[in-house]
Amino acid sequence: MELSASFRGSPTGVRAARHFVQDVLTGTDDCLRNTVLLLTSEVATNAMLHAGRKFDVSVEYIENGGVRVSVTDDSTQMPQPRVTPVDAITGRGLSLVEALASAWGVTGHRNGKVVWFEVRPVSTRP
Repeated sequence: MELSASFRGSPTGVRAARHFVQDVLTGTDDCLRNTVLLLTSEVATNAMLHAGRKFDVSVEYIENGGVRVSVTDDSTQMPQPRVTPVDAITGRGLSLVEALASAWGVTGHRNGKVVWFEVRPVSTRP
């Protein structure tokens, strides 16, 4: 089962996306849910900063008790993890995604892209 919703490309939209995901994951393991919420905030913030207008969030349960979140926006600019100076205010989001997600990726399409990540319970990670 996959649930989706659309949000404004604004800080309010990012917050609403996080609440949407939190509601979908009600009853899920706290550690898994907290990791998914953090990564959702990072990817939704990137959509807000780089696409601006709106973004869509989809949440689905995957095998072994995991969760996959996809954030779709209308920017064709592909995200690139980078080394960020210690005093930088932004630029660490994808590093967090790389460190905490079981898997992640980007799929470009004609009108933008989908950034997705998966988080699995610690006991089922490879």
